[in-house]
Amino acid sequence: MQSKSLSQRWVYLVVGVVALLFAGVIYAWSILKTPLGEEFAWSNSQLALNFTLTMCCFCLGGFVGGLISKRLGSRVSLCIAAALSCLGFVLASRLSGGSPAMLYISYGVLAGLGIGIAYNVIISTVGAWFPDKKGLCSGALMMGFGASALVVGKLASALMESAGWRTAYLAVGVALAVVLVVAALVLRRPGADVALPQAEKKAAAGAEDFEAQDFTTAQMLRRPSFYLAFACIVCLSAVGNTVISFARDLALSVGAQAALATTLVGVLSVCNGLGRIVIGALFDQLGRRKTMLLANILTIAAAGITLLAVSVHSLPLCILGLCLTGFSYGAGPTISSAFTSAFYGTKYFPVNFSVMNFNLMFASFMATAASGLLESTGGYVGPFVFLLCLAVVSLVLNLSIRRP
Repeated sequence: MQSKSLSQRWVYLVVGVVALLFAGVIYAWSILKTPLGEEFAWSNSQLALNFTLTMCCFCLGGFVGGLISKRLGSRVSLCIAAALSCLGFVLASRLSGGSPAMLYISYGVLAGLGIGIAYNVIISTVGAWFPDKKGLCSGALMMGFGASALVVGKLASALMESAGWRTAYLAVGVALAVVLVVAALVLRRPGADVALPQAEKKAAAGAEDFEAQDFTTAQMLRRPSFYLAFACIVCLSAVGNTVISFARDLALSVGAQAALATTLVGVLSVCNGLGRIVIGALFDQLGRRKTMLLANILTIAAAGITLLAVSVHSLPLCILGLCLTGFSYGAGPTISSAFTSAFYGTKYFPVNFSVMNFNLMFASFMATAASGLLESTGGYVGPFVFLLCLAVVSLVLNLSIRRP
């Protein structure tokens, strides 16, 4: 019976990856926003605001998911997430133009909240089965979420071309609801009778100099380490979050054809997914210090190369920059999950993780600020100078983190 439970955890991991693959469709915004701008003549700043609002509600949804899953269980919580997400996309499919307020309510608030709830519940439920492989589990789940722009985004793009954007939005909403309901029926947390393998305690070069313990959310919020890590991940994630919001337009600006620009959004998504699982595995092997330092170096390189690409109008450099951006952006969510578990324990992880995940909200504000720079300067040099500075600040903050 014990071996059966241990084998089942891999099934739960696969189900979690597939569910997050569909839920990650919010990262395909640079594809999904195109027909809205064309049909309703909404400006880039109006559309960028929707992405910021979506990420804010996504973070709020994660917090709500952490609370209601403790009271109602993962099954009911995921069904609520399915209903909100589906309703958001269905309402968005019926937009009639004018003010983008309904877009903000449907896609931004409803879908953002629903996907945020699903994200937290799936990660905390599946993650509870892998105390011995925190980084790998987080990375695999985040890979599914990050790869959505390539898989679901490309399918939505093809459907928009063949059947119209309204049909595509409707199909995405229904598919997302079905997948989340299936996940709700399959996933469950391990019972008290299940003995799971624990992480090996090894004195690796990257090992932390403290004994792991469970911190309540209130205790976590009194630790300087939380604020340093939070700010570090905000600056780390801001680079990828910003580029995702205008990746297609960025590629077009350096000479890419429309089809290639859309494909590059998918390439960025693939690198995002790969970054999540690789960084997750490295977190288990190298420890927190070395893994976060590697993420900082990748982010600085990504922002610097893309800045050079837009300065000299180079498509090859832009492609390299997008790949590095995707890979480095994959580090942020994976580190958030693995760091929270490693520093503050697993007992209060659902709520602790949802609080740490608010870094995406602040990172989305950085994306809005960068979009404002884009409109005011008329080019991408200003935004990428800003992003490069944030990447350097992230490195400084990371080097300041010590113990819980």
